[in-house]
Amino acid sequence: MALLSVATALATMALKFWSWHISGSVSLLSDAIESFVNLGAALLAFTVLTIAAQPADQDHPFGHDKAEYFSSAAEGLLILIAAAGIAFAAWERLWSPESLHALSWGLVIAAVAAVLNGLTAWKLFAVAKEEDSLTLRADAAHLLSDVWTSVAVIGGLMALWVWPTQTWIDPAIALLVALHLVITGIKLLAPSLAGLMDEALPDVELQALRQAALPLMPAEVELSPLRTRKSGHRRFVDGSLLVPGTLSVAEAHALCDDIEDAMRATLKACDITLHVAPLDERHRHL
Repeated sequence: MALLSVATALATMALKFWSWHISGSVSLLSDAIESFVNLGAALLAFTVLTIAAQPADQDHPFGHDKAEYFSSAAEGLLILIAAAGIAFAAWERLWSPESLHALSWGLVIAAVAAVLNGLTAWKLFAVAKEEDSLTLRADAAHLLSDVWTSVAVIGGLMALWVWPTQTWIDPAIALLVALHLVITGIKLLAPSLAGLMDEALPDVELQALRQAALPLMPAEVELSPLRTRKSGHRRFVDGSLLVPGTLSVAEAHALCDDIEDAMRATLKACDITLHVAPLDERHRHL
């Protein structure tokens, strides 16, 4: 999927710069500049997913999944940089407007590029959901954002085609594109920072874990509050199973294993570790 994203970025970048070259539109240039970000993000996604797929080793006992957060954060930063470049070019053109040429062909080429991005984004979203990949989800969100950017640019330039003397429309569209990219960049940064800070799993997932454990727990057994975090697509959960002294060590561990298995079956890619402790240590786990 990352390689598909790279191929799409190369194709759409060529198409968009072609559309800008033949039309001279600064808003089409802004759309083309974003393609550089698409390419950089796709190459980064491919590199990061390759790293994240490596198994745990002596230096990284919890695996390499957290590398995905760096990809999403870097993509957000790249988008913000692109937004700054687009805004600068648009601001200059706003005060020094120029007439456009061959606009109809430029719009057709830009529309083809938007369709390519849309199809790739649709496929990436599907795989990202299946694999629970933050990197692919970020790449898909960025491509979809690029599609809407292209739609806005094409719509605005169609208006300029109807009213060719209103040259301010072209740089104004580019400024709106830059603002849209700023919002997209911030949205991509937020989940990356949350993951790097080991934010707890959502309440709905915590509730699902407890619901999976409850049917297997005798009345005198308790489950301590769970500590959770997410690393890429993997979830890590640990806590204590508080049991009465009447249970033998073998019985307690068998119960613990059954509960861990039930919880693992509830959430995908979930690493669960429960510690068996006596009930009289309850106060230490609350």
